[in-house]
Amino acid sequence: MSNLRPDLAKIAAQVPDGVRVLDIGCGDGALMAELQTGKGVDARGIEIDPEEVEKAVARGLSVVQGDANRDLADYPDGAFDVAILSQTLQTAERPDWLLDQLLRVGRTAFVSFPNFAYWRMRFALLLGGKMPVVRHLPVSWYATRNIHHLTVEDFRLLLTEKGVTVEDSWYFAGGREIGGANANWRAEHAVFRLSK
Repeated sequence: MSNLRPDLAKIAAQVPDGVRVLDIGCGDGALMAELQTGKGVDARGIEIDPEEVEKAVARGLSVVQGDANRDLADYPDGAFDVAILSQTLQTAERPDWLLDQLLRVGRTAFVSFPNFAYWRMRFALLLGGKMPVVRHLPVSWYATRNIHHLTVEDFRLLLTEKGVTVEDSWYFAGGREIGGANANWRAEHAVFRLSK
């Protein structure tokens, strides 16, 4: 049994065996390690945090330090079967540009993000009148790396504008998968499988 976050476990289960994967914002490489060990995937990663890069490399993973906001443009078209962006879109300078790059370098893309329209967030904001600190966003607004607060509906609209195909989607609350009905207010996190 995997110790991955629920969104990463869902992505790992969906990635086919033996493909080439680029994990953008890979952190310590937990997903990459799972994919290499369990599915024989040729996984590469890019991560901005040098401490996380060091942890990933110490695991024997192929990870480079870089900023996806700029460095992803250097990767060739279609270089990977799968491109993964987990819990990183909301930290991007231009999420729309990053989505374009993701679908340029990978034939299929997985994107996961926190849903800022989750009902607990809405309720905390309504009652407290200030940006909430909740389980899935545990730091104050000034300490977070999030610079674009998106919702499930915001993301769906962006995909429509860009002509991106949603192959599948999954939603999570309280660490478990929930159905897609009313996901914009019920889901803490969302995962989308996309293609162009």
